[in-house]
Amino acid sequence: MPILGSIIKSAIDLRGALQSEKSPIASQQEVLENLLDTAKDTAIGKYYGFSKILASDDIQKNFSQTVPYFDYHQMEAKWWCQTVKGLRDISWPGTPKYLARSSGTTGSSSKKIPVTDDMIEAIQTAGMKQIGALANFDVSPDFFEKEVLMLGSSTNLTKQGPFLEGEISGISASNIPNWFRGFYKPGEQIANMDNWDEKVNLIAKHAKEWDIGALSGIPSWMELMLKKVIAYHNAETIHDVWPNLQIYTTGGVAFQPYEKSFNQLLSHPITIIDTYLASEGFIAFQNRPDTTSMKLITDNGIYFEFVPFKPEYILDDGSISQDAPALTLAEVESDTDYILIISTVSGAWRYLIGDTIKFTDVERAEIKITGRTKFFLNVVGSQLSVNKMETALREIESKFNAKIPEFTLAAVKIDGEFHHHWYLGTENTLDASEVAKSLDEILKAANNNYKVARSKALKGVKVTPISPSVFHEWNASQKKKGGQVKMEKVMDEDKFSKWEHFVKSL
Repeated sequence: MPILGSIIKSAIDLRGALQSEKSPIASQQEVLENLLDTAKDTAIGKYYGFSKILASDDIQKNFSQTVPYFDYHQMEAKWWCQTVKGLRDISWPGTPKYLARSSGTTGSSSKKIPVTDDMIEAIQTAGMKQIGALANFDVSPDFFEKEVLMLGSSTNLTKQGPFLEGEISGISASNIPNWFRGFYKPGEQIANMDNWDEKVNLIAKHAKEWDIGALSGIPSWMELMLKKVIAYHNAETIHDVWPNLQIYTTGGVAFQPYEKSFNQLLSHPITIIDTYLASEGFIAFQNRPDTTSMKLITDNGIYFEFVPFKPEYILDDGSISQDAPALTLAEVESDTDYILIISTVSGAWRYLIGDTIKFTDVERAEIKITGRTKFFLNVVGSQLSVNKMETALREIESKFNAKIPEFTLAAVKIDGEFHHHWYLGTENTLDASEVAKSLDEILKAANNNYKVARSKALKGVKVTPISPSVFHEWNASQKKKGGQVKMEKVMDEDKFSKWEHFVKSL
């Protein structure tokens, strides 16, 4: 009998039973007050009068009226550039030890986001909350004696002046609690490696030495790693190598596009738990098994605001207009797309993280990520969000009995007329014209703006099926393999031209 596992599971169950949380709305009000109070004597706190905001009758309203929205470039140009120069007390007390390089989507220059000690503590606290939430899942006691494979960026952080730089997964892994180190795989030596292929080869080599119960990482890279492990050991499924694998904690991108191909690597179903860890902080995680939505972490150093996701609020560069209204958690509605705005213990203030979300359960503060503001395709009024694109592709998968884990598209001119050109990553043989016709009809039925656009300036749809490996190689050519690298779903014409040249060169 797994005695240690039973003790840990009992402690988690007891913690869940005894825990009495404040309402998410009350927690958010308290978080904002704490953020403002802590930062009131910083440069940004003095500039915007945080002390006066705290003394006002309606702190949340006064805060939104006084402090403007910032995207990364605005925050960096006015405030974080001073932090990077080594100046203290700029947007958060003291100076941060880490700078998180945001890989984000390919092709953009790397962002450097401050990660303070308070944020490290908040991420660790969020991790403990997520472990505590396992009390809500059907997890056997022996799971808590198994090892956890975290497939993230290198923990070999780069020294840049007074800072250590790396991706947030590498920074987090380099700060794992001592009690967890005995469970953590692939271990510090392999995790420290920068070369993705060498790292995965070593993971495959040592895989049978480990008793893995849980996996954590971005789906696209996790799937490639699992295929490598299976092939190395000449196995049928990953359960032939890790028979006790029970849980996969996913994040970074939506899991649904990878679900079919991922499940083929298993001999039996495992529990999939979604998370939302960004370079700016640990934002949400799946709290219960009877939903695929994630619960916002409303009491842990991040204050949330929500801007309705409407074309008139979105500027050409993906940022938002300063006159766009911001709602508090008390004002949101379910099944409405919002642009997520955060203020954090790393000194991000009214910060456009770039993601769009919708609430599936307002009372529980449960959300789903629906896309990116920069992946909003509206060149000819089609108003397509990533969520609508991926929903349509799931229908295509079902209709054509195919797996399409990757895609990208752009509005391009063909013979002088605008078309949407989709590249679909699939191993299946598809009739491109038939898929294009079906995709067009699905989007017309689901999106009236798209239907109107198709009757006017948008003249057609073109589909080009290619191997999913092309997307991985494109990522590698643009930045590097693994880590937090994600594929751009929507490209402008210039980037799309480079993409097509790359595809033809293979």
